[in-house]
Amino acid sequence: MEQYTVTGMSCAACSSRVEKAVSKVPGVTSCSVSLLTNSMGVEGTASAEAIISAVEEAGYGASKKGAAGQTQGASSAEAEDMLKDRETPVLKRRLFTSLGFLIVLMYFSMGHMMWGWPVPAFFENNHVAMGLLQLLLTIIVMVINQKFFISGFKSLFHRAPNMDTLVALGSGASFIYSTYALFAMTDAQAHGDMAGVMTYMHEFYFESAAMILTLITVGKMLEARSKGKTTDALKSLMKMAPKTATILRNGVEAVVPIEQVRKGDIFVVRPGENIPVDGIILEGSSAVNESALTGESIPVDKAEGDAVSAATVNQSGFIRCEATRVGEDTTLSQIIKMVSDAAATKAPIAKVADKVSGIFVPSVITIAVITTLIWLLAGQTFGFALARGISVLVISCPCALGLATPVAIMVGNGMGAKHGILFKTAVSLEEAGKVQIVALDKTGTITSGEPKVTDMLPSDGIQEDELLRLAYALEKKSEHPLARAILQRAEEKHVPAAEVADFQALPGNGLKAVLDGKALVGGNLNFVSGLMKVSDEMKRKAEVLAEAGKTPLFFGQDGKLIGIIAVADVIKEDSPQAVRELQNMGIRVVMLTGDNERTAKAIGQQAGVDEVIAGVLPDGKESVIRALKEKGKVAMVGDGINDAPALTRADIGIAIGAGTDIAIDAADVVLMKSRLSDVPAAIRMSRATLRNIHENLFWAFFYNVIGIPLAAGIWIPIFGLKLNPMFGAAAMSLSSFCVVSNALRLNFFNMHNASKDKKIQSVDVSEAAAAVSMNKAVSGNKTESEMEVCGIQEAAMTKTLEIEGMMCGHCEKMVKRCLEKFPQISEAVVSFEAGTAVVSMSEDVPEEEIKQAIEKAGYEYLGEKSLE
Repeated sequence: MEQYTVTGMSCAACSSRVEKAVSKVPGVTSCSVSLLTNSMGVEGTASAEAIISAVEEAGYGASKKGAAGQTQGASSAEAEDMLKDRETPVLKRRLFTSLGFLIVLMYFSMGHMMWGWPVPAFFENNHVAMGLLQLLLTIIVMVINQKFFISGFKSLFHRAPNMDTLVALGSGASFIYSTYALFAMTDAQAHGDMAGVMTYMHEFYFESAAMILTLITVGKMLEARSKGKTTDALKSLMKMAPKTATILRNGVEAVVPIEQVRKGDIFVVRPGENIPVDGIILEGSSAVNESALTGESIPVDKAEGDAVSAATVNQSGFIRCEATRVGEDTTLSQIIKMVSDAAATKAPIAKVADKVSGIFVPSVITIAVITTLIWLLAGQTFGFALARGISVLVISCPCALGLATPVAIMVGNGMGAKHGILFKTAVSLEEAGKVQIVALDKTGTITSGEPKVTDMLPSDGIQEDELLRLAYALEKKSEHPLARAILQRAEEKHVPAAEVADFQALPGNGLKAVLDGKALVGGNLNFVSGLMKVSDEMKRKAEVLAEAGKTPLFFGQDGKLIGIIAVADVIKEDSPQAVRELQNMGIRVVMLTGDNERTAKAIGQQAGVDEVIAGVLPDGKESVIRALKEKGKVAMVGDGINDAPALTRADIGIAIGAGTDIAIDAADVVLMKSRLSDVPAAIRMSRATLRNIHENLFWAFFYNVIGIPLAAGIWIPIFGLKLNPMFGAAAMSLSSFCVVSNALRLNFFNMHNASKDKKIQSVDVSEAAAAVSMNKAVSGNKTESEMEVCGIQEAAMTKTLEIEGMMCGHCEKMVKRCLEKFPQISEAVVSFEAGTAVVSMSEDVPEEEIKQAIEKAGYEYLGEKSLE
């Protein structure tokens, strides 16, 4: 998306006009204009010159930004300067200068005439002089606020009237009629008609002309200040960006501007300093405060090989790092880009306001003219009728309509970024709150993604510490993923590392070694029970562990079983609570995983999800999402490359921030803290923002629906209610201010407070889940709807192969990989617990070739399993 700065816009009618003009440029596929940030995002092949020309022909100005909005292509200092509020100081000067002359004008026009306040003797009973003074003071105020007239009439000449047009017409009509009254007064005085002089004296609307301009400027200033606060989150992110870095060049430290740091440079960070760019620690360790990126206040321990991010703070040790991402590629820059892009996009609900705004101003002008004519036909004086028409012009407020959506989107998006929840677009921020089904990936999303020791069952006479010591000695030389869990537990317990001899790794079975002259073995039940006796009680305990989704590892020494260590990918601490919060919102929670049915159901039960769909391949996840979408709006939460198709297919894709770049790129929302509890928080923030938008739109519509008839004088014959144009201008000013102020209330919203969650209508996904599971078993993960669309009645050849030696999910993947290398095999669903692989074939594969492939991977092929 290319972004542009647009100048000259004053209300929603302006942004709508620019959007229409650019959308007509050949090559433009989409265009979104933000009145809030005066920015425009354009997609397509059209040249920048053609786009800028179209904006200028529409009566506005445009210039191209950097590719990532105000931020990309510029230094952090320049980017921050681009977001600086320059509008408020200008409006403040205009306001105070206008007020100075307006006070003098009001003193003479109202203070003296209505309350008899004293004036210099020259003006006593000199009504013409009083009129001339008011004329001059009004002209001064109009010159100070000439921007309204320049912008208003320029837009009118381009046949695209805006809010400034309404102000200019209202103030201009008051001034012109008052000037006419002044000249008529001089004629009456020249003819000695003092009654006529006094009559025309009361027809002056000079104070109204000046007051309208001043009051609208008050509203514009309040609006500008409030709008400035909506970008506080983005500006605070930019302020975090380090300005310099200490890099090593030829062994010598040098402090250089951050723009000069290149990928591969070695930089050093001392305690208390900000980390300048993303990198990998080469030397040293530290506790790093990452609250700038994730909102998490607790420092994270970092050691050699760990990644560090720009703008985080090194709190303790001295570290030496290699730069891996610099400039626009750092995590901080990507966050700023996401927030900026979200501000430049437009939420679907904004289209309602845009359509209204496009015809609003011409309609108001028409109503004002009709109002004036009707009162004249009703027999009222021209001054009275004109006052009603002017009131209609100055009370109507298209700004409130135009600001109702973008200010809430900007504040909501900023609040999300502050708490580590990044909404990429305004659409994702609006749509997240409408989700009815949340599909969760298991590994890395519900679970930690790393195997951990969960249970230790030593045999009689063996202590836990002794079991762990012997297992540690054996597993220390293994590269198996399950070994890392035992190593981690041993290191946490500070278990001494013993050296073994004659180490052997037997793929698919286990490990052998010699420690202190005694044979030490470890592995699955089949392997260990072949070497020593395993009691029925230990077998039952192992079965219970397996039922709970854990992998039991058996260890023996010198021909005797010394115990069992269970290893599993454990669920994150906050996962069950996050699932409950989603369910309390009326959202159905489905878990998707490629794991076998038993492990998946065990994890699903611990997490408390509504449905579990197991044995699903990457393309199968996408198919599941497709089927679930038939039941309601779906959000997919994942972290891996294999989740990218499902994230893209879902209505809302939510990526866990610690996941892969591909998953993050495919998602609509990114959770920087990698916490599942941020999923309900994101939905709450979306719902609160959407609720705020509805409040703003209601106020904007309600204000205009009530205000315009009142200004037109509908209630004068009934209740005698008459609106002075000056009060109409004041109401118009406050309308936009109220909308922006209401949006700023989102800054106080607690997105992690579940006490006020409201349920939406829940949907039943069991039928969709069952259909997916059935289709998956017979059709290579294609859903029934896909087969119908393609006109294919698939009946894939399936075989169940018996394989011995698998003991964990890693083994499953090894077998699966070797089987799916055959071009005839479209899918292999492998279960280490059942000891089987269900393969879907387009044509038969020689059994000898399958056997050789499986044995080459280190496992034993037992043949095809009978289905009888």
